[in-house]
Amino acid sequence: MHKFSKSAVATLVSGLLLGASAHADVSITQGKTAIPDGEATHAQDITVKNEHVAFALAVESAPPWGVPRGTLVDLAAVKNGKIDLDRVAFADFIPNSWSAWPNDRKSIDIVEDSDEKAVIKVSRNFDKVDITTWYTLEAGSDSIGLKTVMTNQGEDDLELESGHTIWPDTGYQFAVPGLEGNEEAMADNALADRMVAYDRDWAFALHAPYFDRIKYNGRDMYLGHTLKAGETRTFDSKLQVVPNGDMAPIVKAEAERHGEATGTITGQLRADNGNVPDDAIVMIEKDGHPYAWTLAKDGQYNMALPEGKYQVYGTATGHANSQPQSITVSADSEQTLDFTSLKSPATLALNVEEAASGVAKDARVTIIEGQAPPVEFLGKRTFFTDLLPAGHAELKLAPGEYKLGINAGAGFTAESQTLDVTLESGKTNQQVVKVPQVTFPNRNHWYGADLHHHGNVLEGVTPPEIVVQAQLATDLDLTFISDHDSTINHKVFADLSAKRGVPFIPSIEISPSWGHMNPFPIDNGAALTVDPGTDDVHTLIDAAHDMGAEVVPMNHPYNDYGYFTNIAKDAVPGGETDRFDLMELNARVDNEPTLKKAHDMWDSGEAMYFTAGTDTHDAWNQLTGRIRMMANVDGELTPLAFAKALKAGHGYATQGPILYPQNIMFGETAKAGDKWDINVVAADGLKEVRLIGQGGEVLNSITINPEESTQRLELSLPIPADAEGWINLEVEDKDGSTAWTNPVWLQS
Repeated sequence: MHKFSKSAVATLVSGLLLGASAHADVSITQGKTAIPDGEATHAQDITVKNEHVAFALAVESAPPWGVPRGTLVDLAAVKNGKIDLDRVAFADFIPNSWSAWPNDRKSIDIVEDSDEKAVIKVSRNFDKVDITTWYTLEAGSDSIGLKTVMTNQGEDDLELESGHTIWPDTGYQFAVPGLEGNEEAMADNALADRMVAYDRDWAFALHAPYFDRIKYNGRDMYLGHTLKAGETRTFDSKLQVVPNGDMAPIVKAEAERHGEATGTITGQLRADNGNVPDDAIVMIEKDGHPYAWTLAKDGQYNMALPEGKYQVYGTATGHANSQPQSITVSADSEQTLDFTSLKSPATLALNVEEAASGVAKDARVTIIEGQAPPVEFLGKRTFFTDLLPAGHAELKLAPGEYKLGINAGAGFTAESQTLDVTLESGKTNQQVVKVPQVTFPNRNHWYGADLHHHGNVLEGVTPPEIVVQAQLATDLDLTFISDHDSTINHKVFADLSAKRGVPFIPSIEISPSWGHMNPFPIDNGAALTVDPGTDDVHTLIDAAHDMGAEVVPMNHPYNDYGYFTNIAKDAVPGGETDRFDLMELNARVDNEPTLKKAHDMWDSGEAMYFTAGTDTHDAWNQLTGRIRMMANVDGELTPLAFAKALKAGHGYATQGPILYPQNIMFGETAKAGDKWDINVVAADGLKEVRLIGQGGEVLNSITINPEESTQRLELSLPIPADAEGWINLEVEDKDGSTAWTNPVWLQS
């Protein structure tokens, strides 16, 4: 048995001599992984391979998000003897959702290293819980066996959400059937126990029969459980690797695991011109939910399905779906289903303009009604107008009737528009959409940015050009990128932004497991020289300033990996600090605890101001800019000037309403008894304006008649004579979207 062991300071290797293995079937090698684009680059990292699968463990390389070393960070198919690209950021065990992971030890044991099988045992701790995972790969297998045992060595019972996960760093995700469309959900309606990451030329399935809930759209397959003091619990799963985008092998493996009898469907697929279309697939639905698909290579397909009732149809890139056929599959049955008249693609040429001026408008275009591709390598449901020329898009879509949503600052500076259009095969339909702009904040020195946004690093899947298009489409004035622990995209973002003359704010999301942070603006391409997985909070903030940061905001401070959550658990290395400059309101979390904390800090006179961002990782499926930070900048708009304005409190976070203070700026001072003149605009109609004071108390409110469509109000708000400390505003529109201002400080 070969052993690696780790003290709190260093890793020692004993009894292990690993090089290029002579094993024909299963091999274990030590050193920088041979998996292309792999993150396991240290001399002590381990790669395991057979004729179908290759994976690498980060023995000493730093895994993402502050996860302890000993993690599976690279996974690839092996195709005709050649290792394909790494497709994951992380695929491993999580002990308690994405909470902080206190860890001070690990050991690596190579339990078996033979032609027939490789078994590697990784032992780590999650505070007082021992966590041991066995990774098993057998010759001829397309799946890695994962077995994790948790043992609570502490004295307290623990309420946990634990399980295996798969976080792809490219491609798409096919959710657990029956749970699609849910960021998180219980498994009551699940039709299967697997999640699939995929693209047209690969597919990875996490088979997790223990799970009772999902998080992060199914990337995390958890069991909620109580781990009592002294108790042990075991989690078994498999990571299956398919060398193309076909789910047939995954469905077959699932049926075999369950001991289910299967029948076969087979047939051919053609377009109406007799040709085999690009990316032809046969889609399977069960109980009205997407269940699986199989590729129709060269126009032919064959797939085994478990016994049951299904709806089946053929489709392909840009082609109309065939009529669905309802079938019943019984044990050992064989059915032939041909789909031979798929209608060929159509084209929509679209131009978006501001209604009054005719100036081209960037826009996000979404299919509301009409055929949307069921599998993402066939096409998108969301599109963006081109970077150049602005406001133009040419879309290849299936023929048919559509209702499209046009978002050009919708809910903020304009109302959302819709376009009804009919597309015919082989023809181009040209349309112009005119968008009336309701308000122009930048004409009044108010500028907006989405200050938490990812590109295509780690689990981010949005290419830089699409991120820039998405940010411009929602009428933001600056572009911004904050990839996890990486600045690799800075140059391309700067170049893309320069093409449109838009200032670019370079950032990075420094991502320890106990509290993420987004310093900005940092020097373009500045390198992160610290380790978020091991260094303390003071070291990380020092590093952020060394990178050039004017401000260091704390991100989502009350989620599982937020700073305030983990300060309360005494889980932040280095303890408390007062060196954060801003506190984030985030589109993906409940912001009420953050707002309450802000009120508490303002009550004590602490000038902690807001930042805001969407935390978008997938701009096609998440709405960039749906929360943003507005800052007042006099003079030239630059990233540094924007950051300094926020640091001074001259800003507000908003999900829609736009505010124009006239006589008292946010972050400045006033006196009790003064009047605060402020103009408010809500493209979707105003609902309520609330004046807030110490302790979060509502000092005054103005409710707008719900029967009226009021987009603008000019207010003169009396500051109560007995008000103390601070005041701020909350403005809510009819959709429930809210703006939260930084405080105005009251002189005593």
